[in-house]
Amino acid sequence: MKILSLIMARAGSKRLKNKNLKKIKKYNLVERSIHISKKLKKNNLVCDTLLSTDSKRILSIGKKNNIISPWLRPKNLSTSRSTSIEAALHAIKWYEDAHFKLDALLLLQPTTPFRKFKDV
Repeated sequence: MKILSLIMARAGSKRLKNKNLKKIKKYNLVERSIHISKKLKKNNLVCDTLLSTDSKRILSIGKKNNIISPWLRPKNLSTSRSTSIEAALHAIKWYEDAHFKLDALLLLQPTTPFRKFKDV
């Protein structure tokens, strides 16, 4: 089964500025999601990890961690009124056009920092 791990990390946050870059101990929220996704891939539970963001800083974190980080998310999919579904469909379409058709999607939200491998 081809499952894509998708990490969606928008730069703007109304209540907590740069929330996805906040650190808990030595890793920020985006890095925590990346680490879980890498474990899933190592165990053949996902085929790839894709990062969808509108932040150059977050995009560079994805590239540094060798996950697929191809573009900055379009502005119309990065507002406080944009839905996660719209952004996820954009990412899925790009991935399937560039790679292969997927069977499923696993959304790893950075705002769930205490998830463990066994939870997934």
